[in-house]
Amino acid sequence: MNKEKHALKVAVVTVLTAVVVVFTLVIRIPTTKGYLNLCDVAICFIAFTFGPISAFLAAGLGTAIADLISGYAQWAPISFVVHGIEGLLIALIVRKQPLSKMRILLAAIGCILTVSLGYFVLSALFISTVAVAAAEIPPNMIQAGVGAVFGFALSKAIKRAYPPVSALSW
Repeated sequence: MNKEKHALKVAVVTVLTAVVVVFTLVIRIPTTKGYLNLCDVAICFIAFTFGPISAFLAAGLGTAIADLISGYAQWAPISFVVHGIEGLLIALIVRKQPLSKMRILLAAIGCILTVSLGYFVLSALFISTVAVAAAEIPPNMIQAGVGAVFGFALSKAIKRAYPPVSALSW
C-alpha cells in the first residue's frame, strides 16, 4: 500500500472514530449502570461501508473515548472490547460481495449478540452483579438491533450516493 493511500485510510479511521464518539454522546438514555445511545448506528454503518480494520478501530476507540469524556471511565475498556469486536465481526460477515440478505441478517444477529452478551459478561465480571448485568441485556439488544437496521440503511444510501466510498475500505 502506498504512503498516500495509507495516510488517507488512517485519516478516514480518525474521522470515523470521531463520528462514533458523537453518535455515542448526542443522545444518551440512562440505564441501571450506564446509558443507551446511537453508537451502534455508526458502528454498523462503518462495518458495512469501510471494512473490518476501520470498524474495529473506530468502534473500539470511539466508544472508549466517549466513555472517558462522559464520566463513565470504568466502562471504557469494556466498550473498547465489545464494540471493537462488534465492528470487526459485522464487517467480516458482510465482506464478501455481492451482499446477500442472509449475511445481512447474520450480521445483525451477530451485532445484537456481541453487544448484549459482551456487556453482560464483562459487566458481571468487572463492574456489577450478574442480576444488574442481566437487567441490561434487553436494552442492549434493542440498541444493537436499532443500530444494525439504521447502520445498514445509512451504508446503503451512502454507497448509492457516493460509490467511490467503497475504495476506502480497510
